[in-house]
Amino acid sequence: MSEQAPIVIVGTGLSGYSLARELRKQDNESPVIMVTADDGVSYSKPMLSTGFTKGKDADGLAQASTEAMAEQLDVQLRTFTTVTGIDPEAHELILGDERLKYSKLVLAWGADVIRLTIAGDGQEHVFSINDLMDYRAFREALADGQRVAIMGAGLIGCEFANDLRNGDYEVDVIAPSEVVMPGLLPEPAANAVQQELENLGVRFHLGTVVERIDRQNGGVRLTLANGESLDADVVLSAVGLHPRTGLAESAGLDVGKGIRVNRALETSAPDVYALGDCAEVDGHVLLYVLPLMACARALAKTLTGERTEVSYGTMPVMIKTPCCPTAVCPPPSGAGGQWEVESEGTSVRALFRNDAGEVLGFAVTGRFAVEKQALAKEVPPIHD
Repeated sequence: MSEQAPIVIVGTGLSGYSLARELRKQDNESPVIMVTADDGVSYSKPMLSTGFTKGKDADGLAQASTEAMAEQLDVQLRTFTTVTGIDPEAHELILGDERLKYSKLVLAWGADVIRLTIAGDGQEHVFSINDLMDYRAFREALADGQRVAIMGAGLIGCEFANDLRNGDYEVDVIAPSEVVMPGLLPEPAANAVQQELENLGVRFHLGTVVERIDRQNGGVRLTLANGESLDADVVLSAVGLHPRTGLAESAGLDVGKGIRVNRALETSAPDVYALGDCAEVDGHVLLYVLPLMACARALAKTLTGERTEVSYGTMPVMIKTPCCPTAVCPPPSGAGGQWEVESEGTSVRALFRNDAGEVLGFAVTGRFAVEKQALAKEVPPIHD
């Protein structure tokens, strides 16, 4: 009898390691190989925007070494290994000149940061933070600096703005939107978060973009489209992510916004699955922790013989802006209804109700943020 081909998981971020943990709860014998392009150190990605507040550098945010993870999960870990292709017919993962046979393949390789093309010679001062290695590079670049310019006023940009101010850095945020976190928060809640960040000392430059980044006295000068210019030691680009789909598409897998999978996380190729930031599950790309954990639990059962479709509960998003505690559960896109807003200063309770009066979403800030669990019980889940 030929030796059993391993289950191969590509990616050692929160998705990959969560799946491996869930898998071992179901099956502690099947061989598992995890492949990653980075060092495989375990960390929690959401914690990357809390490091300055907690006084933790990259080593402080690391949770377990590669060796500890390999032992804990009883898996073979292959670090700094680049996947160059997938051969679904042969059930092989292509790693340069090597082919790795799999019984089941899970793509948990995440999303890439969107990189802007901006004029000027200061690009080496621009950083994006998508993993712990990126975070380490950013901290090292900021070691002697005091001024950070953040491009993007979405969730990540606002979280890092709060965190960097807590670390006593000067922070400027530049974004084309007129409000912070557009598309995630209704305007009254967004304004509350912005006001508290401004009270903390964050400077916002909204309704404009960075046109040039030029070297200047060891740092950079940013020229904005509205005619302003500002100086910084480093620039943090937080303008969004796009799911990694290229290799999957080249292998003939069905892709859309992400790698398309059904509720059982099955791609269009047999024995190939996807979860986490790279996956479009039943039409949804959900870049948050709670849906990821639900997917990991369901997929672990499927991989061990009990085909299980993921079902999501109601999943409020906690925004890590401690100066203005915020939770949001956005209404389904295209849902009919309107926001009902109640506010006391920067404490906002916004409920999205349909014409029947049912609550389909909410956003709560400040002292109302504690109501998130009670409100979550009123909101129907993303998937029935």
